[in-house]
Amino acid sequence: MSGHSKWATTKRAKEGKDAKRSSLFTKISKIISVAARDGADPEMNFKLRMAIDKAKTFSMPKENIDRAVKKGSGDSGETRIENYIYEGYGPGGVALILEVLTDNKNRSASNIKHIFSKFGGNMGAEGSVRWMFETKGQITLKQSQLTEEDELKIIEAGAEDIENEDDKIKVIVVLEELEKIKNKLQTVGFAVESSEMVYRAKDKVVSAKEEQLLKLMDALDDDDDVNNIYTNADI
Repeated sequence: MSGHSKWATTKRAKEGKDAKRSSLFTKISKIISVAARDGADPEMNFKLRMAIDKAKTFSMPKENIDRAVKKGSGDSGETRIENYIYEGYGPGGVALILEVLTDNKNRSASNIKHIFSKFGGNMGAEGSVRWMFETKGQITLKQSQLTEEDELKIIEAGAEDIENEDDKIKVIVVLEELEKIKNKLQTVGFAVESSEMVYRAKDKVVSAKEEQLLKLMDALDDDDDVNNIYTNADI
């Protein structure tokens, strides 16, 4: 089982604080809107169901969820939210992938470029660092510890890895098996908090400028358009 992460600790603390403000709900609304483009019925749209599950985890009001679904499905007449991937290098040359959800690409690109520059990083061209990562499915369970029997059940369900990050159990799976394994885990008694696609570094590297890197990642995470941040740094 993999261990703890300083970035996960920081992000978890921020999420707890942000849940009391509108910024986190803004980000989750965008996730829902993008997912709803493939259909407004969560029973028929797995991505939308995952997004709504995440919203409920942070006690997002139902009216906010419904409004985001309408926006994504085109029923609200509002500006369409698009999904973009940006790549770059942080302090010390570590790789970063950003998942961005925005209704204004030029604004988002300008803001992200400024943040990279301010904290000693730089944006890269498309494909410059993505080859260092692979896409996986990630299932977060509503429990902080596992027994040996629990671990065995998770492995038998098809998990590739199990991580314990700051009282959060995360199950890593083949992306194409995400929905099937999630259902298996629920069938054998696990409560699932969320499930999503993630970028996982093929190899981890040690950053010579860890403190500066964490400041960069915090600043990026504070941007409302940045939905997820992935790095190959061992932090």
